[in-house]
Amino acid sequence: MLEGANIKLASVATDVLGVSGRAMLKRLIAGETDPEALADLAVGRLKAKRDHLIPALQGHVGAHQRFLLQQLLTHVDQLTQLIEALDTEIAHRVDPYEATITLLCTIPGISRRTAEVIVAEFGTDLTRFPDADHAAAWAGLAPGQNESAGKRKKAGTRRGNRALRQALTLAAWAASHTKATFLGALYRRWVRRMPAQKAITALAHRLLIIVYQVMVTGLPYQELGPAYHDDRDRTHIVHQSVRRLERLGYRVTVDPTGPLPATG
Repeated sequence: MLEGANIKLASVATDVLGVSGRAMLKRLIAGETDPEALADLAVGRLKAKRDHLIPALQGHVGAHQRFLLQQLLTHVDQLTQLIEALDTEIAHRVDPYEATITLLCTIPGISRRTAEVIVAEFGTDLTRFPDADHAAAWAGLAPGQNESAGKRKKAGTRRGNRALRQALTLAAWAASHTKATFLGALYRRWVRRMPAQKAITALAHRLLIIVYQVMVTGLPYQELGPAYHDDRDRTHIVHQSVRRLERLGYRVTVDPTGPLPATG
């Protein structure tokens, strides 16, 4: 609607419905046409972009556009109220499981909303699953099986609980962007040898295994650190590096400069 009136507010403001954006929209709806007066309504970091706001607010907003903008804002407010009502009801219903939600939120990538989905779909009694692999199969995050005439063929993941799978996939995306974490390092390790989407699915599977362990043991997630695999595979890494240098014509002597840290 704004673009149709040649108002380029979205090209300057990150959130058109933020505090500054709403103030400008309300003044536009009220009939204000002076771009400088509209730009003066900017607050916070947007004030520094005043010189860019002025040309972005030079448009032609007609009476029908002002009417429709008002209807759109009213609709957004109604949806916001509905969402807040749903959030309140969800918070009330999951209150008995607050301890479990708090535990799940210790896992990188798991937000409160994701934890609520996990509790809603999984429940809190995981004794119905013999182990984490069965839980992953139920959630649709276990590898599929395609075997014919004794030959195993390529297969995707199994079908399972769609809501739980989607929530854990989003959590995996969030975890993959973390820096000093085991899960972030694991994603970067995997994405070097497989497509990004496949690496995310694999990370969602690993997240589910961690969720299962946290919920079964009742203990918070223990961060292993981004160097976990390097520490665990130290000997292999050293031998592999020495062999590569020797193939390049170097004579290598390995001499640790100090005591080696304990492996994970």
